[in-house]
Amino acid sequence: MRFGNAGGEFDPAELRPYAETLASRRAAVALDGPWEPAAVADRLVTTALDIEVAQDLAARLFALCPSRPYGPRQLADLLRALPEPPLARPAEPERPPEAAPREWRWGVPRWETPAALARALDLTVGELDWFADLGGWNRRAPVPVRHYRCRWLPGGRRLVEEPKPRLAELQRRIRRHVLDRIPVHDAAHGFRPGRSPLTCARPHAGRALVVRMDLEGFFAAVSGHRVRRMLCHSGYPDRVAAVVAGLLTTRAPVDVLGEPDRGDPARWRLARNLAAEHLPQGAPSSPAVANALAYGLDRRLAGLAEALGATYTRYADDLAFSGDAELPLHRLLPGVRRIAREEGFRVREDKTGVAAAHQRQRIAGLVVNSAPAVPRAEYDELRALLHNCARTGPAAQNHDGKPDFAAYLLGRIGWASTGSPARAAKLKEMFGRIPW
Repeated sequence: MRFGNAGGEFDPAELRPYAETLASRRAAVALDGPWEPAAVADRLVTTALDIEVAQDLAARLFALCPSRPYGPRQLADLLRALPEPPLARPAEPERPPEAAPREWRWGVPRWETPAALARALDLTVGELDWFADLGGWNRRAPVPVRHYRCRWLPGGRRLVEEPKPRLAELQRRIRRHVLDRIPVHDAAHGFRPGRSPLTCARPHAGRALVVRMDLEGFFAAVSGHRVRRMLCHSGYPDRVAAVVAGLLTTRAPVDVLGEPDRGDPARWRLARNLAAEHLPQGAPSSPAVANALAYGLDRRLAGLAEALGATYTRYADDLAFSGDAELPLHRLLPGVRRIAREEGFRVREDKTGVAAAHQRQRIAGLVVNSAPAVPRAEYDELRALLHNCARTGPAAQNHDGKPDFAAYLLGRIGWASTGSPARAAKLKEMFGRIPW
């Protein structure tokens, strides 16, 4: 299409169809996720806008339309009435970085451009764009070409999004070279070398009061915008941070989400987060990202606990507090809810529990009334299973058809032995009597 007459001047009439199409495209993109200024700005970047321009346009939209518009047509009409924002500058050939472009932190690899990132990951720039999926095509792509395999866990409150092998390997490389260098608070015990449910539970053993609180939709609550901000803070330019965040986050396909249940607020919030860019539960990089982004949460909760005379640890989405009998719960519980909300998380009220010393106190699956240990019922159940395997043979006891039943039993033995060498010796002796 030719824009302009023979004299080289633009004719507004010639640009009108293009402007109308662009407004419709931006309206659809803006509505494809949460109606929040930061999230809308992130999506508008994919429509050829610089991040600052996208943020300004989102701010103007929310000033005019604070509530979510009824549909793309209404929003497109509003966009056409606004002055046209400048398009993003076209990509320039890769050039050497300036002497001191920004402050790099934590010794992360200094990828100045997407091309440098692609080389580090042994990809072409086209492959990098494909896996990063900044346009969000994966949400409506056919099943065979999607980057993730999705399945709901029983109860409908957790969606497992497992990346396919090549993307999973890219995520592992980013975790090793970038994420493992970003500081994690000492209160975090999940998914860390040398840490375990035992190290999370041990500080709470033998306390007069134990408080358990869970975070709602932990991984899904971490947005792509937050991941990009963390990467920019590490030193990466906006464009590189966006691409790396694209490799680490995803949007759940429409057919996987189905029709959200508006009668269940928690399920509705989960569906809303899953429809937007979020950390996938099932990706090898997600625990490291979540731990790094929860640094502020852990720091503030640890400070609150210290001020109230309590001890605090966290294992993934499980928050644990303990203290003496005078622990001021009327200050602790509201304080945790407020801090979690301000840090971008939400406490699950139905999973909050307070247990005194005469009740069973559990942290990260372990009973902590005295020394941390797996509940006796689980230990006895495993003993019975091992006994039956020795008596009738393992095949007769493998009711679920597990492909490696021996490895399954050894995994259960490892868990049931947590914190108890005596249990470990007994269970391993019983396992040794099974006729494999």
